[in-house]
Amino acid sequence: MRMLIKGKVLKTAFIDTLPILAAYIVLGIGFGVLMSDAGYFPLFSFFMSVFIFAGAMQYVAVSLLTAKVMPLTALLITFLVNARHIFYGLSLLERYKDTGKLKPYLIFGLTDETYSLVCSQPYVKNENKTAYYFTVTLLNHIYWITGGVIGNVLGSVLPFNSKGIEFSMTALFTVIFIEQWKQTKDHTPALIGIVATAVSRIVFGIDYFLIIAMVIIAVSLLLLLQRRKEDEHFA
Repeated sequence: MRMLIKGKVLKTAFIDTLPILAAYIVLGIGFGVLMSDAGYFPLFSFFMSVFIFAGAMQYVAVSLLTAKVMPLTALLITFLVNARHIFYGLSLLERYKDTGKLKPYLIFGLTDETYSLVCSQPYVKNENKTAYYFTVTLLNHIYWITGGVIGNVLGSVLPFNSKGIEFSMTALFTVIFIEQWKQTKDHTPALIGIVATAVSRIVFGIDYFLIIAMVIIAVSLLLLLQRRKEDEHFA
């Protein structure tokens, strides 16, 4: 591991993740404050961030813990919240195919921000790709853990009004979407997601639209990918 995270790769990854550092410290603090308000000590925030590391889901998990939700319900909610990672994983098959023993951690540590950074850095040399992916993932993980612990400690010693703090994740997702839209010329996948989600919300209501929208998006993207491969074959 020491060989993977030293030198030029570490410097490059750190500079590239500075915006994520700022975001994760703030968002992690928000999560930590919610944990403190729910009566959990900093150690809980630490272990949740180490072993779960799912920003939006960790926010949701605070409500699940306080409401004492049944495990099966919690499992379904977790799947719905994190289902977007199915599409992330499919699009990273090529990039992560030669990462060897580090692949399980790269899969575990994949977040919206890590995905966005990995996909937007085509200049990384082939021999440094695995080291870069690993270092970016590890740094982002450390940032999130740090923010969560700081927030929990602050929440336990200072009075905080945490009402509405969970909206910070929605705001972050919006910023990521806008940045991805600006960086790519082909907006077809994004438009598929927007249309499928909007139609599903109107037709199936708030309780069922998300999983139906995910299925529609998955099928649509797979068909789109197949169509493009056929076009390249006959071109």
